[in-house]
Amino acid sequence: MTPALPLTLPFEPIEQEIERLPGSTRRLAAQLVLPLGAEAVWEVLTDYEQLHSFIPNLVRSRLLSRQGSRVLLEQTGSQRFVGLAFTASVRLELLERLGDGILSFRMVAGDFRRFEGAWTLSGDGKGLRLRYELLVQACLGMPIGLIEQRLRDDLASNLRAVALETLRRSQAASLALSAQ
Repeated sequence: MTPALPLTLPFEPIEQEIERLPGSTRRLAAQLVLPLGAEAVWEVLTDYEQLHSFIPNLVRSRLLSRQGSRVLLEQTGSQRFVGLAFTASVRLELLERLGDGILSFRMVAGDFRRFEGAWTLSGDGKGLRLRYELLVQACLGMPIGLIEQRLRDDLASNLRAVALETLRRSQAASLALSAQ
């Protein structure tokens, strides 16, 4: 019998970068190395209708349309920080490039002036490197300095969530195969 998933990941730490740009803009990146296959991680990243079930603070994720490798997705995130509730919605256009290991996205409508980035999968000899990059520009009146740490925490927790969901699904598939 396969043991239950650990509460902490065996592939920590997460490497993070942040760049403060003019105009209430931040470029953030986070990455970690996973002992998982690219196909399994890709399947989790592109399970658009279920993202809200395992990504923290994502309360809704809805696939609006798909035309080949182009996807239109609507998402709503919600969280509390500094004692206030904050909700933001975005409509994202995604471009799936499985062969390159890149899932890029850009906001076409939403509560930010700019919200774009990519999930990138690449092998580095030690495992699969999963990288999440985000360029976000706050709307007027949105205190980017106050939410900067929250954004950093969210990138790390999103990476962990994808990794844990991929592990969970892999474990469930292994259990199903062994039960046959």
